[in-house]
Amino acid sequence: MAEPNGLRAEAGSAPPVTAVGRLAVAAEGRGGRPYGPAHRDGAHGPGCGPAQSSRRNGGQPELPETRKPRTLPAWVLALPPLAVLGLVFLYPLALVARQSLSPDGSGGGSPSLAAYGDVLGQAAFRQALRTTVLIATGSTAGAVILGFVLAIVIAFVPFPGGKALARFIDVFLSFPSFLITLALLFIYGTVGMANGLWTDALGGTGPFDFLHTPWGVLLAEITYFTPFVMRPLLAAFSQIETAQLEAAASLGAKAPRIVRQVILPEALPSLAAGGSLVLVMCLNEFGIVLFTGAKGVTTLPTLVYGKAVLDGDYTSACVVAVVNIVLSVGLYGLYRLLLSRTRPAGGPRARA
Repeated sequence: MAEPNGLRAEAGSAPPVTAVGRLAVAAEGRGGRPYGPAHRDGAHGPGCGPAQSSRRNGGQPELPETRKPRTLPAWVLALPPLAVLGLVFLYPLALVARQSLSPDGSGGGSPSLAAYGDVLGQAAFRQALRTTVLIATGSTAGAVILGFVLAIVIAFVPFPGGKALARFIDVFLSFPSFLITLALLFIYGTVGMANGLWTDALGGTGPFDFLHTPWGVLLAEITYFTPFVMRPLLAAFSQIETAQLEAAASLGAKAPRIVRQVILPEALPSLAAGGSLVLVMCLNEFGIVLFTGAKGVTTLPTLVYGKAVLDGDYTSACVVAVVNIVLSVGLYGLYRLLLSRTRPAGGPRARA
């Protein structure tokens, strides 16, 4: 039977091109791969194509493997700061301790405690130790009380310039101690402003002549170290919810009771931290005592200066310095012990 219209396929001729074939040819012409089993299942057979790989990875395409960067051990990273700490801080302390144990003052020979017996038996050392502890304790108490009151006023009493005053406290912390002492001398010194106004008004000599006494040192240290107590207190007060204070006031609580039962418990860790910092700094304060020129006021730092610079007795100076270091570290350890015992069980640890 003859094929109509001459559409009979000749022997050896190509099969008719279907629509799928035309799409495959078009894909090859555009540089793509023809759609077929090899493309669907991968070039290496069934199950090796991207569709099967994504099924094995839970629908996520495979990512190229990345090598983890090599990290140095922790002890290697700690070596540089430890070396700097040992060279700048620990090595000089070791030299001071070695000099204090030197029997002949040359730093050599076998260690001996003879210098400690000589220095600790001197009346000047005992008087300096007593003066140091009394001034440091009084200055710390005054700074804690004054700093707590001023911090409450700045934090909870609205008044013009409160924020500027709080920022000035941060700047005040950078001032050197002798600068405050000089300012007090200009105000309360023998020829200061206060005595000048008294003399102009009433005649005679002004009554303000206490800066050269232990009371002057006490005033200067309280003035200088009070902001060191206020700074952590202001940070703690900023965390107190105003709703707590409003609720206490709505229940009829007066201001002293609110301070005692609401504000003070929240401020105790910061108050202890600031107080301990001030205590340690007062024990080692040298500039204020020197610039006030207080007669008869000798603290441990000024005693070290006198024995080393004025007398040239470096062994005795190192002995006093070691005692001062032990006293400071011991008081700080006592503070940490008391803080750990006053912390409630299971509560957050206060940072100081």
